[in-house]
Amino acid sequence: MTSTTATVSSAGFSIDEEESAEERIRRLISEHPVIIFSRSSCCMCHVMKKLLATIGVHPTVIELDDHEIASLPPPPPPPAGAHGSISSKNPTPAVFIGGTCVGGLESLVALHLSGHLVPKLVEVGALWG
Repeated sequence: MTSTTATVSSAGFSIDEEESAEERIRRLISEHPVIIFSRSSCCMCHVMKKLLATIGVHPTVIELDDHEIASLPPPPPPPAGAHGSISSKNPTPAVFIGGTCVGGLESLVALHLSGHLVPKLVEVGALWG
């Protein structure tokens, strides 16, 4: 993981050197109610964080190296008739809420505009109802 992750890891994240990137990512997803996986300096990640902060949620953000990005679980299939989704070449940023991949920025905004984001955040304990 990148140097940002090392900084984050010193804040209480455990790192097992024998853990594969895939195992580490799955563990981090299970340990945090809202987590964003990103690349450094990702403007879409910044927008995701701002949207969630406006609601009152401060997600865990992990910056991944290129080889670790391939270990991210796949996003859910887009709804019928939807345009755009996370491509297999660039699956970041990817947000997980309650251990489930919501997808990228477009999916997060769609969830918010549909009125389903806040109830989902309350359900996983990331926000008080």
